[in-house]
Amino acid sequence: MKRYFVTGLLLWVPLGITLYALTTIISTLDESLLLLPASWQPQAWLGVHIPGLGVVLMLGVILISGIIMTNVIGLRLVQWWEKLLARIPVVKSIYYSVKQVSDSLLSGNGNAFRRVLLVRYPHPESWSLAFQTNIPSRVTSRLPDEHVAVFIPTTPSPVNGFYFFVPRSDVMELDISVDDALKYIVSMGVMTTPEKPHPHSNQ
Repeated sequence: MKRYFVTGLLLWVPLGITLYALTTIISTLDESLLLLPASWQPQAWLGVHIPGLGVVLMLGVILISGIIMTNVIGLRLVQWWEKLLARIPVVKSIYYSVKQVSDSLLSGNGNAFRRVLLVRYPHPESWSLAFQTNIPSRVTSRLPDEHVAVFIPTTPSPVNGFYFFVPRSDVMELDISVDDALKYIVSMGVMTTPEKPHPHSNQ
């Protein structure tokens, strides 16, 4: 009986969590429909609420924004907007910090999270997965030895973590992709990928 119950849990728990996450995301994005005038909202002229229309609206806004930004007029609007934000002290710090991270992660042109490392954390006898980030020369130039900037994410939410400067001699580079490392972190080590043979291992 216990084996059947556990098997049922293994079927329904992932499915339930997935459905809950999707429902939360869709319901949150559907709130964007409230930004439209009441007469423009789909429920006003359809007479019924259809879940997911907010997702369509947000995807359309993102796509149109991308199209606008690819022409000269769009670029000038963005430059004007950023100059305006640069005059607001607190907003400037938050906006440009987030923009720099998003440009590195989404554009593919940055150097953020290009290498997966093992670092000794939280004590010298343990190892943690970390991502090598850009190295601010103003900081590392004041350190006695060569250091690398690393981001150590927390599990199961890799968007939170710790930022450290670690001596290069104390880190170990792994031959795995950033995506695989994120799977390890999100799944708390449950999800694994087949290990590649080490080039120096005996065949």
